[in-house]
Amino acid sequence: MQNVDYIIVGDGYAALFFAHQLTKNKKSFVIFSEGKKNASQISAGIINPVVLKKFTTFWLAQEQLDFLRTSLNEIENYTGENYLINASIHRIFHDENEQKLWLKKSKTEELLPFLNEDFKHLEVVKNDFNTGMVEQSARLNVQGFFDDLLKYHEDNYQLIKEKFDYNKLNVSDSTYGNFKFKNIIFCEGMNVENNPYFSDIQVIPNKGHHIRVKLSQPISEDITIKKKHFLFPLKDNLYFYGGTYDREQMHENIDDSAVEQLKNGLLEFYQNSFDVKEIHFGFRPTVKDRRPILGRHPQHKNLYVFNGLGARGILNGCYFSKSLYDFIENNIDLPEEISLDRFNKKDA
Repeated sequence: MQNVDYIIVGDGYAALFFAHQLTKNKKSFVIFSEGKKNASQISAGIINPVVLKKFTTFWLAQEQLDFLRTSLNEIENYTGENYLINASIHRIFHDENEQKLWLKKSKTEELLPFLNEDFKHLEVVKNDFNTGMVEQSARLNVQGFFDDLLKYHEDNYQLIKEKFDYNKLNVSDSTYGNFKFKNIIFCEGMNVENNPYFSDIQVIPNKGHHIRVKLSQPISEDITIKKKHFLFPLKDNLYFYGGTYDREQMHENIDDSAVEQLKNGLLEFYQNSFDVKEIHFGFRPTVKDRRPILGRHPQHKNLYVFNGLGARGILNGCYFSKSLYDFIENNIDLPEEISLDRFNKKDA
């Protein structure tokens, strides 16, 4: 029997950022990874403090950005790589009214750190009203992050490459197969629907597609361009363009309508020819109030859930991993806004 402090079920942002908290604090753990590409692993990796439809920000945006940079520096200490790509987002304005709104919002206290007042005209793409740059925006090298961290945990005998089997879990004596554990953290994304302990948590699947394209005329700068969706360069002369949001089409196939939506969205501002080389999709776990769900099972006190990261998986996963760690190890209450208990209070 192998004793571990934690079992982590899942291998997305929630799982790996929580594993980082355990690594930092010298806790023993194993990660159960089914090895399938999940929503985190095909995500765009956009790090963005601004809601670019309305030019607003969100709860704890600055704190989350600062914590992410610190955490990525810490992770670099053991993988040897920093996965932060300091490439700013440039939002294409649709008209003069959007320019005026941007300037007005940029003078407010909450948006002052994020909206650059100097507009920029981009080459190659159509941007008749120029673009606004989002300060402190960036991207994560998603593939490098997951490849390197999963390999690091595998090399340290912390990665179990198999599907977690709930039937092997004996909650009363805290064992799973050959493991004796103190706590289990379920970071399963939409797979939580199959979890007999947390299947009733209120996550809603949101299907997102993106395409990888080859542009006939490349964009010279390494920036992220945003109009309806995000466009930025990848390796091998490919560009990422996406992603869509769909709460209706929940089947496990590519939706042609989503691909058409992406092609048309790209054609709005990139008016040269391009070839679609790859199509990807995944299911983001979203929550009605747009806050993650963290907490302890009401009966089984060493079972926890970390889910509902939505479209801000990187920022939410990184920042709230510490909240969950402090809740378990240091008895610090979870913020009510993210606690699993908030739904019980509403239902009461």
